[in-house]
Amino acid sequence: MYSIAQTSYHEWPESLQKILIVDDEESVCMVLTRVLEGAGHDVQVASNGREAIDRLKDEPFDLIITDLKMPGIDGLGVLAKAKETDPLCEVIVITGYASVDSAVEVMRLGAYDYITKPFNLDRIRFLAERALQRRRLSQAAAETEAYKRLAQLDGMTEAHNRRGFDELLSSEISRCRRFGRPLSLLMIDLDDLKVINDCFGHQAGDTVLKEVASALRKSVRHCDAVARYGGDEFAIILVETSKVDAIAKATLLKDLMPTPGRTSGMVGGRPQHTTTISIGVASYPADARTLDELVRQADRALYGAKARGGNCIKAANR
Repeated sequence: MYSIAQTSYHEWPESLQKILIVDDEESVCMVLTRVLEGAGHDVQVASNGREAIDRLKDEPFDLIITDLKMPGIDGLGVLAKAKETDPLCEVIVITGYASVDSAVEVMRLGAYDYITKPFNLDRIRFLAERALQRRRLSQAAAETEAYKRLAQLDGMTEAHNRRGFDELLSSEISRCRRFGRPLSLLMIDLDDLKVINDCFGHQAGDTVLKEVASALRKSVRHCDAVARYGGDEFAIILVETSKVDAIAKATLLKDLMPTPGRTSGMVGGRPQHTTTISIGVASYPADARTLDELVRQADRALYGAKARGGNCIKAANR
């Protein structure tokens, strides 16, 4: 039923990848194991769906080739569990009882391909290599995206860094310009952080930065963005937010901080400290028509708030 034809396909995997074959027919498992091990893969076998799912709990697989019809847990169950365990795991489903409905369901659940018995082993080998290649590409893309996210985060506070802020603000302004929606920017400065650093040390100052960043992130919507703009300054992008609403949000954020006061002495043998924040508010398009102008207006408003003694809010052009 299954014959291995001569083939010119000699592309070997870049690294040893793990394949799980799931079939209650021992002869199918033996042939597939021989073909795929010959292509340089680490191949393991499960004789039923339950055994396959138990394997998935213990170790990851790059590719699963499973029969559709098996006693107990069938191939659909194996496919669903594989995707639940690792969404990037590729699955090829084989069956001797093909139907349009089963093919649609298999592909809907995320299978790489669906083939019928008897099958050509060259095709199995080719599909396996293509599926594994897609897995490698998917993993690389996921890693690249993860590195990109890390490159946009401030290591200390886990807020967006200046690079991430610039990219997000540029993107949001373009979106607002396209759809005619408002956007507001809050520039925030920690009042007298230098005093905390001088009195209690830079570790205490770092702790304050982390706590403030965490409080800001928890106090805005998921669609908004908190960034460490530099030193003791933060910026918050409030999407689709008017100037009036931005001032209201700034007031709430300011009130999150402790009551004005520089230190509260020693508690439990550890120095205690408090801080306050000053906030500058500017909005697009009310105060600015470009990214640079928006940042400049928010910065100018922040300097005005600091000039008033800190622990206050100032809006641009007010």
